[in-house]
Amino acid sequence: MTDTTTPGRPPAPSATDTPGITAPFTALLLAVLSFSLMQTMVVPTLPDLQRDFGAGTTGISWVLSSFLLTATVATPLLGRAGDMFGKRRVLIITLTVFALGTLLCAMSNSLALLITARAVQGVGSAAFPLAFGIVRDQFPPGKVPVALGLISSTFGIGFGIGLVLPGPLVDALSWHWIFWLGLGVSLLGLASVIAFIKESPSRTPGRIDWAGALLLSGAVVALLLPISQGQAWGWGSPVVIALFAAAVILGALFLAVERRVAEPLIDIDLLRRPAVATSHAAALVIGFGTYGAFTLVPMLAQTPPEAGYGFGSSVTESGLVMMPLAVTMLVSSPLAGRIGAAVGFKLPLVLACLIGVAGFVVYAVAHGSEGAMYIGSGVLGIGVGFAYAALANLVVGAVTPQQVGEATGINTIMRTIGSALGAQITASLVASRTVPGTGFPAESGYTTAFVMSAVALAAAALAALAGPGRLRGPDPAASGTA
Repeated sequence: MTDTTTPGRPPAPSATDTPGITAPFTALLLAVLSFSLMQTMVVPTLPDLQRDFGAGTTGISWVLSSFLLTATVATPLLGRAGDMFGKRRVLIITLTVFALGTLLCAMSNSLALLITARAVQGVGSAAFPLAFGIVRDQFPPGKVPVALGLISSTFGIGFGIGLVLPGPLVDALSWHWIFWLGLGVSLLGLASVIAFIKESPSRTPGRIDWAGALLLSGAVVALLLPISQGQAWGWGSPVVIALFAAAVILGALFLAVERRVAEPLIDIDLLRRPAVATSHAAALVIGFGTYGAFTLVPMLAQTPPEAGYGFGSSVTESGLVMMPLAVTMLVSSPLAGRIGAAVGFKLPLVLACLIGVAGFVVYAVAHGSEGAMYIGSGVLGIGVGFAYAALANLVVGAVTPQQVGEATGINTIMRTIGSALGAQITASLVASRTVPGTGFPAESGYTTAFVMSAVALAAAALAALAGPGRLRGPDPAASGTA
């Protein structure tokens, strides 16, 4: 078999290497879906958890923060381990740990145990870069763009479904059952990977850069902790300022170490490639722009009409407002993959940002109509689907197979950091004003947050346009010039 491991070109498998991809692809979809569901299924249940455990707002927010922090740190570590030791092997370990964390969540009878279990669950974030790497290594080249687009879209599809399912499940049973359901999906994904995924032939011998891992972990935690807790602690409080300063210092030390070690956790030269750098910048801004909608739209829908806006929706009904996003993502991601395969992925990324702007404009100007909110969600879903497909393909196409886990892991981190920033800043905007005499957030806060998200996506479009290559034409990475 000819080795075609040049940047931007997947290895060319022979007919015997890929007798069929339906079963392996389905296995990878189940693996990443189990993680993406668990990101948001807990969000609608937070009020129930707060009541059951008698916790305050700050305490209960750790149910989300612990998951996010572990996910951000685990992604590059396990992505790198997959490049070194085999992506299938590390994916199986990742899904096993994730399933154990989900089991602990389902059995939790205290807030401390639930927070700990959610931190264990966060390890499952590595499923995304590992799945990307397996697709790049083992799928026929012509199938790679669409496959990456669909796997990427599962991140948002699971997010949308995760906002809808908990309502009826919690109403009929209890919050424990969202984790029992999640455990079933994760075990199905684990069994499918064991049964249908072969080990990737591509390996990168070396060792884990533990010094870099420690510094990166510290920098990410120091950054995300004040982002997630800034509203509760006070954005100008000494502890928040100190943590942001620590993030800058640890980040600078990390870059210094990575330039000196022989086998760095993250290849700094890789980040300098224009296609990679542009994709990471776009991922950061897109995460910032879109994540707020996932949390703000259900909140707005649940607001009672006596506040002067809102629809008084139940948890289940408010989650349904986001369903069009999941549906249109499912359709738009493979479409973006086909467009990108034909003309390059710069055009789908720019279109993603502009379509997302349109979705947020609908939210901002027409959120008084429930029908308009459904339309806005559907439009935004098209943009998010295009974005996830384009980002994954741009990153994978710009690196060698040995660098896929590392590059896609960092792209996931950038999107996660952007999401955390977007969620916290938009939540702060909404909470900054209240309707006199009601305690409900003022409508203007939602309008401002939606406009800010639209501006962020417009900025992401500019970042995408600044990237290498033409809007219509082969990606520079595809010819090995990235």
